Amino acid sequence: MNPILEIFSQGEEIVTGHTLDTNAAWLAQQAVRQGFCVTRHTAVGDKLADLVTLLQEIAQRADCCICTGGLGPTQDDLTAEAVALAFGVPLQFDPKAFAQIEAFFRLRQRDMPESNRKQALLPKGSVRLNNKRGTAPGFALRYQRCWFVFLPGVPSEMRTMFVKRVLPLLQKQFVLQPSTLISIKTYGLGESAIQQRLNALALPAAVQLGFRADLSEVETKLLFPYAYPQPELTALVAETVGLLGDAVFAVDTQDTPSGSMADVVMQFMADKGLSLSLVETASQGLLASLCVGADWLVAARYEPSLPNWAKQHGLVFDGGDIADLARQLAGSVPTDNPADWVLVQVYEGSYQQLQDKSQAITVHSVLLADACYHQSVHTVTGNSKRKQSQAALLSLDLLRRVLQFGQYSNPTLETGEVRLSRYGLQLLANPQK
Repeated sequence: MNPILEIFSQGEEIVTGHTLDTNAAWLAQQAVRQGFCVTRHTAVGDKLADLVTLLQEIAQRADCCICTGGLGPTQDDLTAEAVALAFGVPLQFDPKAFAQIEAFFRLRQRDMPESNRKQALLPKGSVRLNNKRGTAPGFALRYQRCWFVFLPGVPSEMRTMFVKRVLPLLQKQFVLQPSTLISIKTYGLGESAIQQRLNALALPAAVQLGFRADLSEVETKLLFPYAYPQPELTALVAETVGLLGDAVFAVDTQDTPSGSMADVVMQFMADKGLSLSLVETASQGLLASLCVGADWLVAARYEPSLPNWAKQHGLVFDGGDIADLARQLAGSVPTDNPADWVLVQVYEGSYQQLQDKSQAITVHSVLLADACYHQSVHTVTGNSKRKQSQAALLSLDLLRRVLQFGQYSNPTLETGEVRLSRYGLQLLANPQK
């Protein structure tokens, strides 16, 4: 059985919600990756009695605990004092820790406040964890069944210390059996639609299925136990990808993250050696910003007025067939900015509808690729920022699907070839045998 780990966050700002506890989420991901079983996240304010009680409780039920926060120089930083009381060990002055704190201020040509001396008081018998980025050293010690690790709450300091100091320590203290996490990234399917498609999936009891959703993607996560047979893992991932079809834009392993859909598109465009011109309306420049730094993007333009844009190209827009107008506009763009492909985005509705959260707009995206037109049409709702974001992603997704599958509308794949590489997923609808 994997060792049990708890995450303990300290600070009134965490408990009251004034500060988002990103440390706990990041630490949980790292711990699961190493093979720990994370059972609880707990947050406690700056109250000494509450800290002492929780430390004593954790010592009886967990094999490891990682605590963040409370190591600063102010009077509400109580972690070291709480550890001393909870575990019955005195605090001792650590000359090396103090020298590191002094060096931190000396390097910045600042006088060290006397209050920082407090940070060099560490529990007797603990292992000091040096902090190269700040003044608060961490420390680690065992009490009863649990190995405790205490780190500063500043995320940049905590993450560096965890990777460089804590991981080697934990790998010596525990026999870890890392699990394998596969994350299948999709766009265009909601969680309920994904769940419906995956009802046909025969999920082994040892494999955990989970989801994470935001506006830009939904991740379907498969967590495999240690030493799960690779052929069975690959087959299950391929089956899952097949059920989700062309909504899948990447498959990530823990060691090969693909990034966002924009990152995947950038890699596809670079691999194929293509260039692109784009014109956007509803996304108001956001689509171009997602492609910043890409040398294949030869031109990008935001057109606030569709009638004026049409007039510039000798076309008339009278509110009629906007899809046909979008195709005509796509065909006219190369005369201004020569590129291999052209992506055009227009929307049905007034500017007031774009701004009004109670009204919907219809986004038309047209990709002119190799003398063929590919088109998508979607209704978008919400406030102006949501419409802007979704319009950009919908147009980008059209480009992605044509790059990945050769067409926009692809039937759900019953089978497919999955290759996990440093670029994430390459899914071939018609794999060559």
